[in-house]
Amino acid sequence: MINNNFESTPLTHQLFPVSDKRVDLSFTGDQISSDGGLLLLREVENQLGLIDRISDCITDNRDQRYIDHTLKEMLTQRVFQIAAGYEDCNDCDDLRDDMIFKVCAGRLPQSGQELASQPTMSRLENSIDSKDLYRMGQQLMDTFIASYAREPEVIILDCDDTNNNTYGQQELNLFNYYYHNHCYMPLHIYEGLSGKLMATILKPGRRSKQSDIASLLKKIIGRLREEWPNTVIIVRGDSHFTSADFMEWCDGQYNLGYITGLAGNRKLHELASVTTKSAKREFKQYGKFVKRYHSFMYKAGSWAKPQKVVVKVEVSEQGTNIRYIVTNLVEFKAKALYEKGYCARCAMELRIKEHKLYLKSDRSSCTSFKANQFRLFLHSMTYVLLHTFQKETLRGTEFANATFDTIQKKIIKTAAWVRELKTKIKIELPRCCPTRQVQSNCLEMFSIMRV
Repeated sequence: MINNNFESTPLTHQLFPVSDKRVDLSFTGDQISSDGGLLLLREVENQLGLIDRISDCITDNRDQRYIDHTLKEMLTQRVFQIAAGYEDCNDCDDLRDDMIFKVCAGRLPQSGQELASQPTMSRLENSIDSKDLYRMGQQLMDTFIASYAREPEVIILDCDDTNNNTYGQQELNLFNYYYHNHCYMPLHIYEGLSGKLMATILKPGRRSKQSDIASLLKKIIGRLREEWPNTVIIVRGDSHFTSADFMEWCDGQYNLGYITGLAGNRKLHELASVTTKSAKREFKQYGKFVKRYHSFMYKAGSWAKPQKVVVKVEVSEQGTNIRYIVTNLVEFKAKALYEKGYCARCAMELRIKEHKLYLKSDRSSCTSFKANQFRLFLHSMTYVLLHTFQKETLRGTEFANATFDTIQKKIIKTAAWVRELKTKIKIELPRCCPTRQVQSNCLEMFSIMRV
């Protein structure tokens, strides 16, 4: 039972005693921050330089005589807040005096001016125009390319869209009958082998036309070919990405393949009937789960020529499950194409989960569609920063394959004591920090890299 008969003041609260000693709690530790682990991300960003380059993409029409916050400072503030779990623009008001966030943004922790407020940040969001967004998208793509020291032998473009539900009067938030809600449908593109982000494009609530997706993929592949003329590029997606125009275009390109889902129809079921009947007979005879693969050539009415189709037939007590994929990777066997080629795209769902669930990129509450695209880019920048931190700095540790949520809770959420002295800024982390050794190793790595 809670004892409500204790003395309290606006700043001090008396808690249950320990060994007959009174326990006083107060919110007077103004030199303490709860997000000391962000200093590690600051080191990663200083090496990566993504925020600096993205800020150069934005046209600053403000009167330079009256500017208190540079574009780079505001972008850093928002990206690092998202990384720490503060996804709302309203959080800017609560964190503008936080000393760790000030240090990350390049300001002195105590004597430095406070960070941008929510109204200032909202004005930035709504000032972004289409040209700014286009340059930002290009810069994210260039950052992906620059992350490779040399031309890779193979890359996989994993493509998928997801729903960001909307609840207000946002521009182009359309009703989606599949999700039974008004929403946006952002398109995500990642590199399937590394998990690196290439692009995130905000789309209206309906699923994009295949022709629009094909046009976008052609532009992305064209940019990749400028840097990597010999890389084998494979496009992977569900049936929504099975475009006749794109398939024909791929067949005419060098080292360009695709493997996508294919919706079933009567003709496909007829071509797969031998495999289906055989699987059913085997299940009826032995009563055990049966899985069969088979490939054949098939031409839809809109296709320029026949393409290789792989069918997967599963028969169990729950019934018969039939799935199809189409590909121009004709040299591989049916089972390998489906299991090692197509099914590997399930990792795409985990990356979208990181982006959407842990980084809260579904917060599309601005009225302007452009402002919401800008927000999506902010969350994408955070993804790039955290992914780089995880795969390069935390490589070989228990966090190398952890979720962003785990990294946030166990590394970023580290208390830090901050004091600004005459000649230096002194920051101390707790001795009992559970990830002390991991963070120490990261800091030693950064020191070596700066030499």
